[in-house]
Amino acid sequence: MFEAKLKELGIEIPEAPKPLAAYVPAKKTGNYVYTAGQLPFKSGKLVCEGKVGKNVSVEEATKAAEQSAINCLSAIKTVTGSIDDIDQIVKLVVFVNSSDDFTAQPAVANGASELMVKVFGEAGKHARSAVGVSQLPMNAPVEIEMIVKLKD
Repeated sequence: MFEAKLKELGIEIPEAPKPLAAYVPAKKTGNYVYTAGQLPFKSGKLVCEGKVGKNVSVEEATKAAEQSAINCLSAIKTVTGSIDDIDQIVKLVVFVNSSDDFTAQPAVANGASELMVKVFGEAGKHARSAVGVSQLPMNAPVEIEMIVKLKD
């Protein structure tokens, strides 16, 4: 059902990006899956690089947040086998590599949040934090962590 919705939206879940250090992309405990922070990689490259509000536009960063969320789903799929096993999206934490005067982190985070609602409907509505940070790995503009509850 959710896998079909992704296809309908023209979104392909890629193979999970390889961890950049000593961790796993996702960890299942009970009926919950917690992802590691996912960068906006697509086809092995960041979709854009830099600080939002300086050399990355809000529009570019919003698309990067969407890609990071897709990569979170990919990480989840490594431990569940299928996106259809998700009961609901519980929480997103969105880190935005921000210039000193940038304050629109929630607008950037909407790229991920809106995608979750498009794919999962009511089950895609989630709690969220949107946090400005001074730097992210590999000069990525966005990094996202996700928590999901699985079906019983």
